[in-house]
Amino acid sequence: MIEKNTTTWRNWGRSQQSRPQFVARPRSVEQVVEVLAFARERGLRVKAIGAGHSFTAIAATDDIQLDISALDGVYSVVGNRVTLGAGTNLYQLPALLDPLGLALTNMGDIDRQTLAGATSTGTHGTGALYGGLATQIVAVTLVTAAGELLHVSETENAELLPAVRLGLGALGVLVELTIQCVPSFKLHAVEKPEPLQQVLDTWLERTEAVDHFEFYWFPHTDTALTKTNTRLPVETPSKLQNPVGRWIDDQLMSNHVFTLTCAIGTAVPAMVKPINHLADRLVAEREFTDLSHRVFVAPRTIRFKEMEYALPVEHVPAALRAVNALIEEKGWRISFPVEVRVAAGDENWLSTAHGRKSGYIAVHRYWREDPTEYFEGVEAIMKSFDGRPHWGKMHFRDAASLAATYPRFADFTAVRDRLDPDRLFANSYLERVLGA
Repeated sequence: MIEKNTTTWRNWGRSQQSRPQFVARPRSVEQVVEVLAFARERGLRVKAIGAGHSFTAIAATDDIQLDISALDGVYSVVGNRVTLGAGTNLYQLPALLDPLGLALTNMGDIDRQTLAGATSTGTHGTGALYGGLATQIVAVTLVTAAGELLHVSETENAELLPAVRLGLGALGVLVELTIQCVPSFKLHAVEKPEPLQQVLDTWLERTEAVDHFEFYWFPHTDTALTKTNTRLPVETPSKLQNPVGRWIDDQLMSNHVFTLTCAIGTAVPAMVKPINHLADRLVAEREFTDLSHRVFVAPRTIRFKEMEYALPVEHVPAALRAVNALIEEKGWRISFPVEVRVAAGDENWLSTAHGRKSGYIAVHRYWREDPTEYFEGVEAIMKSFDGRPHWGKMHFRDAASLAATYPRFADFTAVRDRLDPDRLFANSYLERVLGA
């Protein structure tokens, strides 16, 4: 269960790597407790690892890497509330929830993450009335640094719920999560290109008029690919895409061809602008209706590095226009599209949407490219709009900077002091963003 390690761990985006001394793969809560005891006896730190989809070093460690993937599946069901193992991957949920007639309220477009990893870093989808994945949590069980089980719910240790829902892995090892699900539903999806300036001019109206709205923009172009999803009863007849057409759009164009064009753009930067204009013209309109998880989630095989910022929703148009101006001013050649989404405000202390409806601007670079200059320039713009960086995506902020934008930051660090006073779960990333 605890083994000496001889390999280097790398995250999915290849932006981080580490070489832990030990790798532990517990198959029960009791074995998680044993791993923590093993660590305390030897003065080692422990980092739980999910699917490695964070772009930061939040899961990196030189000591003990704790793989929670075996703690998965449905543990219990009470009404629409489902308790699952924290290591359950999001892509496992349809097979687990569909037979129960249930679904997640909202999802992002990637489903490789574990529940623990996704909620602990603030993963979210889009929709002005819908919060991030962590807002769907109504109870958790975690193992504290002392090796004790801590149950947190609306009726037990309720004051800790806004902290442990989105805890960055700093408060303990999540082993169980209870999710407030909703009855299964379908989504009517409409995807089409529209003039970018028109979309920005009507941004607030667009986000409030539909259930789920987002768009992508290829730099060096003036077109936005908009995506509108409308929630429908599960009994609504499906209107599926032609399988060949869907494969061409989702696999061939979005992954295989895009991988090739990114590689070409990296080797020959002058080709980025014409490639983006070509991609802009090739975007096809699509309209279909299917079960929610089949619409929310899109296949992603091309590797990239990402930074995403949340800012007050009304500032999104000005911020994106500033990003566009910066790209042109610097002469950068950016092959990857910018993604723009929206989410409801919530009460979780370290949520990027804490206390305010938020718009999200995500910038990317192909994984073989150095994103530093681009990301630092965009981050400066986002900070000017009181932006908050996604905890699982690249950024350059520290604890002093972050404390100024999170009203309950000190409350969170006080809980950390209480549950992990000796910093069993610390690493360099947490020391930078939370303090030592």
